[in-house]
Amino acid sequence: MLRYVYATDLARFPVLRDTMFRDRAEQFKNRLGWDVSVNDKGEERDEYDALNPLYVIWEQEDGTHGGSMRFLPTIGQTMVNDHFIHLTDGVRIESPFIWECTRFCLSPTADRRVSAGLVLGAGEIMANFHLDHFVGVFDPRMERIYRLYGVEPDVIGTKGEGREQIGVGLWEMNQAAWPRTLKRVGVTRDMSLQWVERSFGPRAKPRLAEIA
Repeated sequence: MLRYVYATDLARFPVLRDTMFRDRAEQFKNRLGWDVSVNDKGEERDEYDALNPLYVIWEQEDGTHGGSMRFLPTIGQTMVNDHFIHLTDGVRIESPFIWECTRFCLSPTADRRVSAGLVLGAGEIMANFHLDHFVGVFDPRMERIYRLYGVEPDVIGTKGEGREQIGVGLWEMNQAAWPRTLKRVGVTRDMSLQWVERSFGPRAKPRLAEIA
């Protein structure tokens, strides 16, 4: 199932929290070799985790982390504007209708539903918060996933070649992507909206609620 959890509420889910940050260390530091910091608990965290981001987390049946992403409004501090502005020709991406998406992470034990679940969660955030786009940095490893779910980015800028290439793009959740994503997760839209309501309460009224 999906949970939508602000950083300030992660203490309510200690197993989910701890396994998420450990899985991030395993993926980004150990497997991909990124230059990231890992603390003495084996957790990968950075300064953006201290800004009370919203996490979309796939919770496995045993309560551990299956996969996650991190979201921050672009009207505040973001990785794109702080570290990758050279990819946008110096133009800052700032809008109340655009949030940044980072740290797409999958647990080593994640099943095939989890990637689709995270795409679904991103779509629900976009609907619930009335957003138009997400912005994020991506590499060739992620492009296959985007194509699979019909959510390929509108590329703003790139640097490098081959596997070393990185880019900045804008994403939207178009109507055609919803049925395909729901089918891969194996849930109905009603179930997905129940997960949203469980996290945000009954006030959540997504604009795309008519999608089955």
